Amino acid sequence: MIDPSDAELDFVDEVAAFFAREGMPLIAGRVIGWLLISDPPEQSAAQLADVLRVSRSSISSATRLLTPSGLVEGVRRRGERQEYFRIAVDGWSRMLANRYAKTAAFRELTETGLRALADSTPQRRERLHNVNELYRFLEAELPALWQRWETRASAPAGEDDRAG
Repeated sequence: MIDPSDAELDFVDEVAAFFAREGMPLIAGRVIGWLLISDPPEQSAAQLADVLRVSRSSISSATRLLTPSGLVEGVRRRGERQEYFRIAVDGWSRMLANRYAKTAAFRELTETGLRALADSTPQRRERLHNVNELYRFLEAELPALWQRWETRASAPAGEDDRAG
């Protein structure tokens, strides 16, 4: 593995800062950033720790955080004991699908809250009502959007629904 350039490390840090603004630990964001551009695409914990100049325990914590979403996956090579990590081929789609699958559950939760506030003033209910309306909208609209994405993603390279 070659040493990453300053521009590559700057990109990794920008990805990390983006995800940190979303509440993710900085190291996890750096792992995502590096795995997006690393060569080879599969990196061992030792390689990640070396490139990102962090401890292996930090890498272990980051990969434990990133793998349940489906974005990052661990793979093993035949005859080797160590695990390698990579961005899953459909990792971004899986991560977003997991997030979107929770839309109905959160909408139901907001409805529970609205029932609990049934006798409250409209001003007190307003914030929760706005969230409920947003999630009702997303729940109705996301399936069609997701279907369009799946159609586009399964189209042969160079073809997509932008032409029509």
